[in-house]
Amino acid sequence: MKQGWFISLTLVALLVAGCRKQAGSDTPASVSPSVSASQQAETVNNDSLVQVTEQQDTVEVPSAKMGRAITNMVFVPEQYLKGGAERYPVLYLLHGADDNYMAWSNHVNLKQKATQHGIIIVCPDGQDSWYFDSPIDPKMQFETYVSKELVDYMDIHYRTIAKADKRAVTGLSMGGHGALWLAWRHPDVFKHCGSMSGGVDITKFPDRWNIDKRLGKYASAKGVWATHSVASLVPTLKAGQNIIIDCGDRDFFFEVNMALHQALEAKGIAHDFTIRAGQHSWQYWVESLDKHLKFFDQALSGKPVKCNTSIVTRDKAAKTPEVKKTETKKDAPKPEVKKPEKQQEPVPTVAPQPAEKDAA
Repeated sequence: MKQGWFISLTLVALLVAGCRKQAGSDTPASVSPSVSASQQAETVNNDSLVQVTEQQDTVEVPSAKMGRAITNMVFVPEQYLKGGAERYPVLYLLHGADDNYMAWSNHVNLKQKATQHGIIIVCPDGQDSWYFDSPIDPKMQFETYVSKELVDYMDIHYRTIAKADKRAVTGLSMGGHGALWLAWRHPDVFKHCGSMSGGVDITKFPDRWNIDKRLGKYASAKGVWATHSVASLVPTLKAGQNIIIDCGDRDFFFEVNMALHQALEAKGIAHDFTIRAGQHSWQYWVESLDKHLKFFDQALSGKPVKCNTSIVTRDKAAKTPEVKKTETKKDAPKPEVKKPEKQQEPVPTVAPQPAEKDAA
């Protein structure tokens, strides 16, 4: 009798345990610490999603690496507000030096852009970090912040598609340097990247934009400056990323962008490259953003991306044939480029004209 009673209790216990296991099978109780937050967002029906009621929001995101919170603006498309399970690609849009997380939204209707392109747009406050991890200032660790901490936060709290091929990063001036730096050092996080008027070789500007506060004085830290310049990353690159770069023909970053283009060509790294009439100004960047968004539309959708080289200066117009992303233009003739007239070319050490913003 006792034996039968014991067997009955055992069967009931097993039945209850089985029901509990089945009920919780879709959402694990815990996730291994070795799994990144981005991976968690892919596999877990996360209860930490924020309730989004407006297209635009200002978000404070804690940085464990820096021991402080960083301010960001987030823009979601109108369709996001309807709720549901649909997830969206993300564009990380970086500002320049002497600016902040509000810079882009002060000049562009990012709510409209998010809706038009069906993406989430994130504008972090990069301060004057140049978006790398400073080796001398523990409070300026923005490579880790943007590529890891901010991306993980977005993937946990918003309905993102937490995959590298559904993320793009681009920016202007300092942000152009930062976007290429982040994507080229973290291709597993960002598959698509761009630069508008980017300060892509900081070694050419040793006395500007507080870079010495992040890396040390150039005279005594030339090696550190060189290894923290995006131009130094070209030898490490491999094919596979979608890259778009442009600069104005009267921009003080014109020559370093031309040099980067030539280095990428020599390495056989396909990229969309444009030089067109323009200065280091918001008028130029607002137009560039539309071109970058169109490029990312193709890239984020998974469609084949074609890369063009178009170099148009005040003196000469030269184009090379359109090529596919997978093709290498090793034998294509290099376009003839004449430098802008010396007396008309802006120099970084001279105050800019009113129409041009002398800031990276």
